[in-house]
Amino acid sequence: MAVAGITTAQAQTINAVMHAPLRALDPVISTAYILRNYGYMVYDTLLAQDASNAIQPQMASWKVSPDGKTYTFTLREGLKWHDGTPVTAADCVASLQRWSKADKLGQLMASMLTEMKTTGDKSFDMTFNVPTDIALRALSKPSGVAPFMMQASAAAAPIGQPITSTIGSGPFKFNAAEYKPGVQAVFDKYTDYVPRSEPASGLAGGKVVKVDRVKWITMPDAMTAVTALMGGEVDFIEQTPHDLLPMLEGNADYTLSVYKKQGSQNLARLNFTQPPFDNLKIRQAALLALGQKPLLDAQVGNAKMYSTCAAVFGCGSTYASDTGKDKIIEAQPDKAKALLKEAGYDNTPIVLLHATDLINLSPMGPVFAQQLRNGGFNVQMLSMDWATVTARRASKAAPSAGGWNVFSTTNVLPDVADPLGFIGVAAGGDSAWFGWPNVPAIEEARGKMARTSDPAEAKKLAEEIQRQVIDQVVMIPMGEFTNVTSKRKVIGNQLDAAAPVFWNMTKSGK
Repeated sequence: MAVAGITTAQAQTINAVMHAPLRALDPVISTAYILRNYGYMVYDTLLAQDASNAIQPQMASWKVSPDGKTYTFTLREGLKWHDGTPVTAADCVASLQRWSKADKLGQLMASMLTEMKTTGDKSFDMTFNVPTDIALRALSKPSGVAPFMMQASAAAAPIGQPITSTIGSGPFKFNAAEYKPGVQAVFDKYTDYVPRSEPASGLAGGKVVKVDRVKWITMPDAMTAVTALMGGEVDFIEQTPHDLLPMLEGNADYTLSVYKKQGSQNLARLNFTQPPFDNLKIRQAALLALGQKPLLDAQVGNAKMYSTCAAVFGCGSTYASDTGKDKIIEAQPDKAKALLKEAGYDNTPIVLLHATDLINLSPMGPVFAQQLRNGGFNVQMLSMDWATVTARRASKAAPSAGGWNVFSTTNVLPDVADPLGFIGVAAGGDSAWFGWPNVPAIEEARGKMARTSDPAEAKKLAEEIQRQVIDQVVMIPMGEFTNVTSKRKVIGNQLDAAAPVFWNMTKSGK
């Protein structure tokens, strides 16, 4: 296939191994990070956060009414969809309506919204019931379910129905002809994309594409991927297994990079809707049974690359807290057993979903299973690929009928750090993330936080949310670790951003 007049053989291509295979093409329907990464290739956002986390215009600029309730967004010139048609305000309104049904911060924003309407082909208003800056925080959300803009015809799809369109307005075009689900995805430079004039910074500024195409190649075996990097078959590994780093360290042919915003927090999630974790004391026993260091040792190994802490919103973050430290960091199996006895636990099997095909998730299942057994639980660990985990965790059926009791995953630190947007703490029952906790006190505190502009009050509310999260065992924080990206020396200028993005990146030579 020709790319901007260049044959495939001549095209300058970055061959990348991402942390997971791309098997779906709707960046709004799931919190899977591979879909977020896909979204940043193909789509664009209205606002973005720069390297200092400041909110910047991206597709649009904004003005605020004197009463602080109405935000007017105006699209910049030159925005076109990949089919050549112009991006309109109607597209953006439709996109936000769909996105706000899927994302926790979007849901909170929508609950405060009294009206959203177009005021012209290139402008639209958002009016809220109180003065708030939640629109800016929501529309610049960098990760999880990021608010990508899509054509109104695609955004008309119900949130439970994946879109079929791959037409975006971002810096790369999706190459549908070369897509092999779960095997490879190819992105070609969109030659009609008009970048912003500012230098690239974080996810903001000019998205200038400096290569012809990017190819994501799936290599489930980590050793195969590292060997391919060393052999020049691939240029980039998004997440390199920590135990394989010595193969690359100290070699000038490779660059090893740690991007703090792409670091991860581990968490365990319990299903509130099924026995035995519909019982608070049994949830609390699970909290006491799990300890952070054994997992981090199995997952990372190198203590310089991980941290233990109690902070639900991230170690050292703006809202970091030690509340619950005595229950979280160290495993306390004897206390867990005593609490299970007090709760009348009847040895009901705990169905633990274990993802085997992702390097950071694979160690979790065996460690969690053993710790829960040490704490007195009867554990049935079911091993499967991550795609199967993501499908099964959506089920509210009994564990014996295709449901579950426990799953574990990781979230990147920018997602964790925001009490309003963090999926792990939202607790609105059926509208919550998988596990469906229903804790009105948390939702009340999140609502108050959305309305305050006082940093001290926000800090106090975040502390209350953490206390409730730990007391009710809405999620169990299991420590943090850094991810290491490895690249051949021919790859340069990767941006330090909340997601791995390929604009601004260069490739010199073959």
